[in-house]
Amino acid sequence: MPRSARPAAHGTRGVPVTRLRTLVVVLGDQLDLEAAAFDGFDAAQDAVWMAEAEDESTHVWSSKQRIALFLAAMRHFAQELRAAGRPLHYTRLDDAGHRGSLAAALQAALATLAPQRVVMTAPGDWRVWQALKAVVAQAGLVLEIREDRHFFGTVREFAAHAGGRKTLRLEYFYRELRQRHGVLMEGGQPIGGRWNFDADNREAFGPRGPGALPPRATFAPDATTREVLALVERRFAHHPGALGSFAWPVTRAQALQALHGFIDQRLPLFGRYEDAMWPGEPWLYHSQLSAALNLKLLTAREVVHAAEAAYHAGRVPLASAEGFIRQILGWREYVRGIYWTRMPGYAERNALDATEALPAWYWTGDTDMACLRDALAQTLAHGYAHHIQRLMVTGLFALLLGVRPQQVHAWYLSVYVDAVEWVELPNTLGMSQYGDGGLMASKPYVATGKYIQRMGGGCAGCRYDPAQRTGEGACPYTTLYWDFLLRHEKRLAGNARIALQLKNAARLGAAEREAVARRADAIRRGRVGAPA
Repeated sequence: MPRSARPAAHGTRGVPVTRLRTLVVVLGDQLDLEAAAFDGFDAAQDAVWMAEAEDESTHVWSSKQRIALFLAAMRHFAQELRAAGRPLHYTRLDDAGHRGSLAAALQAALATLAPQRVVMTAPGDWRVWQALKAVVAQAGLVLEIREDRHFFGTVREFAAHAGGRKTLRLEYFYRELRQRHGVLMEGGQPIGGRWNFDADNREAFGPRGPGALPPRATFAPDATTREVLALVERRFAHHPGALGSFAWPVTRAQALQALHGFIDQRLPLFGRYEDAMWPGEPWLYHSQLSAALNLKLLTAREVVHAAEAAYHAGRVPLASAEGFIRQILGWREYVRGIYWTRMPGYAERNALDATEALPAWYWTGDTDMACLRDALAQTLAHGYAHHIQRLMVTGLFALLLGVRPQQVHAWYLSVYVDAVEWVELPNTLGMSQYGDGGLMASKPYVATGKYIQRMGGGCAGCRYDPAQRTGEGACPYTTLYWDFLLRHEKRLAGNARIALQLKNAARLGAAEREAVARRADAIRRGRVGAPA
């Protein structure tokens, strides 16, 4: 039967479609009514396709908070699409005939709907892109990928920046973007005469702690979200984490409310304390906007412009505004460029030849190291930890222990609500684990337990002493720091940024080296540090 003669088809939610021209594929991290995939959309001949796929929650052992956030946000976005009059074919996990993977679900939809073309905004996961592209090709069509306008730059622009450079560094890319988009610029120069104020943004809270903190933006689950929470508890009962504290923004309106709350209440002190920690205080002055950004409930431009406007209005100091903007305009764009210009091989890099398994207690928090116990407990409770906890607590321990970076990557992708692979993989494998050998970061970010103590990591309540590197009371971070330097002194010998640390390690005598190695071995064998 010719395509034009086919009778009206009905989608999975009962939407009639006649002579379907375009099927617009929308993934769970593309919840933007203004996305490029909708350019030229005509409700009379086009339709939207979305699917909840169990495989997206099980290809890594996703936490309940992460699963719930994606599903709740998707279902709310589906409501927005319908309210906007856009025909929608939406498959839910609990629908009869549900297929386990996105690829299988799309394959069935293409067979039923027979669109003339398939369009989507550029995805955030290489695996998903390859799977969907293959399914569309099998149907005799070409998957049309459109630029993701959510970002300031494009992957092609990053590739042009990277071309011919021996090394890549955030600072130079960040400066280019600042100049190109006129952010915090005046007369062609950075406002304040400096490109970044990182040196001003490293304060700790001191022995009295942070004191009264501004409230976290929370959103009570509505009926749609409560339905999702019940589904996750039932269907993913054995997955890590808990849902009791679930209060993330799941709609654009909520995300905008969270953005304005951060700008007004926490951004003024964000810069000063962005590297600080305090036991039992997961939120501090951080934005908690990364999940909304990565789901595309917010655009990078509106977030950056809100911070810049607050500075110009005199409500936020320059160091705080610049430090936050650098995370969005700089770092976020930088890691995206690295991901898409280096995949798929990037995911398998292991420059330090790390082979240890990730400790099982990363999934439970059952450790007697106070800083790790606190970071893991809040991660499992909320699906969240701020960037210093990720880099210098959970990530640092795995790096010093010598865990295979792919296992660390899988854990981060599993447990954090803001984890989408394009942003999580480079941050974990590159920045945190130095698995790319310095492509992203100029040195391994290694430190003793003294750093964690200085930044408020809760050492006062720990059984281990960060000042000791050997002996029964030695902090595992401190022991493993010296062990790391000794194990990799030849490999890292040419790295000027870590030369002083290596020089200090070289001063250790034979007896001290043996003691460090012996205790490090005990830590790796699980005889030190876990369980509590």
